[in-house]
Amino acid sequence: MEGGIGQLFWFFLILSALQPVLKQRMLEAQRIKLLHAFERKRKSRVITLVHRQESMGILGFPLMRYIDIDDSELVLRAIRTTPDDVPIDIILHTPGGLVVAAAQIARALAAHPAKVTCIVPHFAMSGGTLIALAADEILMDPQAILGPVDPQLKGRPAASVVRAVRLKGPSNVSDDTLIEADIGAMALEQLRRTVCALLGDRVENPARIADLLTEGHFTHDHGLTVEVVRSLGLPVNDDFPIECHEIMSLYPQPVRRSGAVEFLPRSQDPRPRKS
Repeated sequence: MEGGIGQLFWFFLILSALQPVLKQRMLEAQRIKLLHAFERKRKSRVITLVHRQESMGILGFPLMRYIDIDDSELVLRAIRTTPDDVPIDIILHTPGGLVVAAAQIARALAAHPAKVTCIVPHFAMSGGTLIALAADEILMDPQAILGPVDPQLKGRPAASVVRAVRLKGPSNVSDDTLIEADIGAMALEQLRRTVCALLGDRVENPARIADLLTEGHFTHDHGLTVEVVRSLGLPVNDDFPIECHEIMSLYPQPVRRSGAVEFLPRSQDPRPRKS
């Protein structure tokens, strides 16, 4: 009896340890299947850049993901291995990240000879928006948002630092603030030039769009809706491919003890029928 209980305990322990791995493998297989079907439908190369909050190790600490150099290396490899005559669809879901990594991805997409489409199911902020600016077409869910691409210095908008020094006067601020403002001015000009280069001649007045997105006209976390993005003159379309929401459902957030949002699957209309 004791041996049987011990064996059951170890079997349960091994099964519990393998369950997350098996679940992850099943999700990956489902994603690959859906991505293959989406590629066949669109006749394109599909690349996903999806950042979810992840749990770190067995203790489950939350770990926020951002665009980093590893991401840029992988996306650049995918772009390089795509034939010149094959369109690219990139699905973006990200809060942003390193400017250098996002700019690398954006420049590589802009250089691809065939059509490039950026698909935004929910949000592509900051560096994600910078990548979207390289696309020939941006497909956004009606409720999706992009964001400004103004550079940040130690968590503060570079444009605000430069404006503060201009208002107070260089003689009334510390040397550290002057250095920060100088760096901020360089960052603003560099990003403005980057945005202008990405937009090229695909839009009217790219300099105006670059100024609006980089010069601190919005807070950095301000969401730019489909209507606002369209008013800027960017090539946005809200004819969103519904399959992308199904793909996104296969990039789940880490399991929490209690969900912040719950709803019952709608199998029928709950309203009473009229007699």
